[in-house]
Amino acid sequence: MKIFPFFKSKTGAPARPAGGRRAVPLPKNALPKIRTKTIPGPKSQQWAAELKRHECPQITYVGDPYPVFLQKARGVNITDVDGNRFLDLTSCFSVVNIGHANPAVLAALREQSKNMIHGMGDVHPNDLKVILAKRLSEITPGNLSMSIFSSTGAEAVETALKTAVMHTKKTGVIAFTGAYHGLTYGALNATHREDFRKPFLKQLGNFATHAPFPDTRLYENKAGQVSMKAVQSLVKKNRRSKHPVGAVLIEPIQGRGGIHAVPPDFLKTLRAFCDHEKILLIADEVFTGFGRTGSMFAIEKSGVVPDLMCLGKGMGNGFPISACIGSTRVMYSWGQSTGDAIHTSTFLGNPLGCAVALAVIKELEDKKLVERSKNLGDFFRKELWKLKEKYPIIGDTRGAGLMIGIELVETPAYGSRKHKIVPATTKARTFIAEALRRGLILLPSGPDHNVISITPPFVISEKEISFCIKTFDQILQKL
Repeated sequence: MKIFPFFKSKTGAPARPAGGRRAVPLPKNALPKIRTKTIPGPKSQQWAAELKRHECPQITYVGDPYPVFLQKARGVNITDVDGNRFLDLTSCFSVVNIGHANPAVLAALREQSKNMIHGMGDVHPNDLKVILAKRLSEITPGNLSMSIFSSTGAEAVETALKTAVMHTKKTGVIAFTGAYHGLTYGALNATHREDFRKPFLKQLGNFATHAPFPDTRLYENKAGQVSMKAVQSLVKKNRRSKHPVGAVLIEPIQGRGGIHAVPPDFLKTLRAFCDHEKILLIADEVFTGFGRTGSMFAIEKSGVVPDLMCLGKGMGNGFPISACIGSTRVMYSWGQSTGDAIHTSTFLGNPLGCAVALAVIKELEDKKLVERSKNLGDFFRKELWKLKEKYPIIGDTRGAGLMIGIELVETPAYGSRKHKIVPATTKARTFIAEALRRGLILLPSGPDHNVISITPPFVISEKEISFCIKTFDQILQKL
């Protein structure tokens, strides 16, 4: 029996499987259930002790109540090695957008693995790479039509940075304060976090500079003006420098930076400025893409089309695959291959990854999961706003779709220029730790780690959201 349908090719090219045939209902999620007296449980503690013997100590933080060792997952639930069941409010770093163990994804992996697990991406490609590249051209904004595939979001950013140099012949890049674009050396240049950059500064190329992010929380209605003036100044300042500016790299909504959205009007102004200066606008949608913000891509809400867009995370719903997609005009700046690509990857266009990504796109469309992200995000934020009115420690609730941030502050006078915002970093850590003990997996974000990041799978229900709100209420009462 064939599990996949065949999507119709508009160009007449051979078509291949694109997703599950039968409509599979949303998973029956279950509320958290903690079986052990402590979190982490005894088996997690044993695994942590073993991990400390064999993994570099910098990688995994070990300290009460971290980590729990995860073993099984389905829908929005994750079960650890001790049998404790949690609600995943992170989608495992905003990756498992359409739910853990999604049937269509599992079917795509199963069927494609029978045919071919790994191919020769830039020498003898598999046909699914062509089909996925075409699908991306159909679902992304405007004239974005040509892709370069890779495995991680940071690689997609690296691809965009290289493409900008190939097209503009200028090496400078403007990013923004609070930006997180990855930790590989090119992406790390554009990432703003000092603690990530400091040990490696002498090895970094120093081609990136940072303009103030247009944060209305800090600059109110002048946020766009402040940021745009800085961008203009940096372009002018660097015209005759070692790194004249060839690209502006921006996250439409900063994820790890604290769930901050770029004002739509700023993106329009930035687009016009880039066109005038003949520099590229790069949208980093690694975190926000594939429905996370209630639209397929966050930048769509502004009506702006970037020259390049970086994709990852939710693209493979857990399978490592990413892409940089751009216009034909920009991508042709690389020139024709002479038989030895100057930018490639061993796993470029991996057939398993391509099969999964096609299944993800089909699930998003068939089950209207992007619309579900929007509606449930609206419901979640509405309920969180009630908590904000009740607890002054909540300085702000913000976001779009199921990408939500709760900022905890020590001073209730939030957003006033007369009062300095004091982040409640310690209380945010306490909140997240207590939530874990109660069965909710959360992550901090923001430079001060005082923003509670909420990015659950789109298959979460109002019932689970209401449980989260009730649990948040109980925790806030004790902060």
